[in-house]
Amino acid sequence: MKRILTVDDSSSVRQMVVVTLRKAGYEVAEAVDGKDGLAKASGSKFDLIVTDLNMPNMDGIEMMTAIRKLPAYSFTPMLMLTTESQTEKKDAGRKAGATGWIVKPFNADQLLATIQKLVK
Repeated sequence: MKRILTVDDSSSVRQMVVVTLRKAGYEVAEAVDGKDGLAKASGSKFDLIVTDLNMPNMDGIEMMTAIRKLPAYSFTPMLMLTTESQTEKKDAGRKAGATGWIVKPFNADQLLATIQKLVK
């Protein structure tokens, strides 16, 4: 079973992501912000990370940059799920290691299709 970490400071968004992914057969862990996400990624191996951009304590780009420095996460796909759609934000996300970008509000089918492409 593929393991996915979802990182978002909005509990309602996390809940929607968790329900969508668990229904599709994924094992899902949750983190409330970038610091929590980094701690969970450091302590366990995930096949994919889905993260928001704007969060307190540590944003998604800072978290992805830190996670990419962990040897176990050099090639792990990371998907940005955010309200941000500006080109400069997407460029910063790519530089930090994002392998995909979905703008909220998200469609469950779109999220699953993207994840299935990233996690084989």
